[in-house]
Amino acid sequence: MLHDISVPMGAQTPEWPGDQAFECGWTCRRENGESVNLAAVTTSFHVGTHADAPLHVHSAWPASEALELDAFVGPARVIELPRGHDIARDLEVEQMIDLLGGIVPLRVLLRTGVSVAGGAFPGDWPCLSTSAAEWLVSQGLRLWGVDAPSVDRRESKTLDVHHALLGRNAFVLENLDLRDVPAGQYELIAPPLLVHGADAAPVRALLRSVVRH
Repeated sequence: MLHDISVPMGAQTPEWPGDQAFECGWTCRRENGESVNLAAVTTSFHVGTHADAPLHVHSAWPASEALELDAFVGPARVIELPRGHDIARDLEVEQMIDLLGGIVPLRVLLRTGVSVAGGAFPGDWPCLSTSAAEWLVSQGLRLWGVDAPSVDRRESKTLDVHHALLGRNAFVLENLDLRDVPAGQYELIAPPLLVHGADAAPVRALLRSVVRH
């Protein structure tokens, strides 16, 4: 069974406040006598589900064409926040050990329940602490995905979690739709679009249920 965990790149998807919204116009329309319909879009790549490139937070780091496919395809684990977790508290190393049972998989997707998938841009959302992000990478993490708009807080200007992950050859997926996906083991299929020279790339993210024999 396939779960589509993508938030659409579309006009109805909230953009980060102040960022370029998705706009679709037309270069050619059959109604105007042209032989085909041709669409043209203007958008930030951070609208909808996307992978941040290291360039997003550091001008000397690699751009979107350097996103490594093997980080975005393969076994993944979906986890959810502990019951009653305070949204204002960062997830620390001890909580991650508890959530993961002490074993860090290559790919982890966190369901916070705070997402643009509900139709509005949220005011804040839970995040990893910097020390937790560094610990996860030290344990072999290659991909950290979230249903929230960012792996850092909305008001963060230093983007410490981005730096802790992207600066250590781990990658991020943001704006996932995990509302209908139970916690557990899956196969992730979420290769970024091959875009050159950008700070992020759109992603169609899928989870395949793991069949146990």
